Amino acid sequence: MKTIPSLSFTKLGCIKGGRQLFKNVDCELAPGHWLYVAGANGVGKTSLLRMVCGLAPIEAGDILWNGTPIHAQREAYRQDLCYLGHLNALQESMTVDENLAFITALGGIAPDQTQTREVLTRFGLRGRGRQLVRHLSQGQKRRVALSRLVLSPARLWVLDEPYVAMDEGGIKLLADLIADHLATGGLAVLTSHQRVSIGKVPAQMLELQAA
Repeated sequence: MKTIPSLSFTKLGCIKGGRQLFKNVDCELAPGHWLYVAGANGVGKTSLLRMVCGLAPIEAGDILWNGTPIHAQREAYRQDLCYLGHLNALQESMTVDENLAFITALGGIAPDQTQTREVLTRFGLRGRGRQLVRHLSQGQKRRVALSRLVLSPARLWVLDEPYVAMDEGGIKLLADLIADHLATGGLAVLTSHQRVSIGKVPAQMLELQAA
């Protein structure tokens, strides 16, 4: 029996600054699979991810979630989505715990202290909860940002350059985390300058071409 795709693009196009970046992009992604968005610099990889997240307008075509256009189910789709851009989006003047509490609250989640400690331990940040983010290294900041994924119940993860500032251990940690997510029926869409493998699930490639 054919698996019904949860995420699909139909004739998707993007114009930025008056220039057509890409057009007529079709794609289907089923539960338990991940999409690797590739292409030359400036071809629109980040723009596509922002469109998937509803952060940029869809100039042509459509993006469907469970068969329904995302613009027709904004709130339900937002709850099913966790987006991590190439910037960490952390408040430098707040502690690690405060950042996680604030970010998860935006998604309607309220993890308890035990959950937060377990997540930070998993990311090699044990005992860092009360430390100001400004005092962390870039690699540690990236791990704090990525720890949101564990605390989120979202089915769809959209990750823009998630391996930035990550060492070899961090890269493996994230790859294993994504693999666990896929194993429970989750989906992931990512772009990265670093080619990585994620568990036993092969990447579904989407190579963007300049229009």
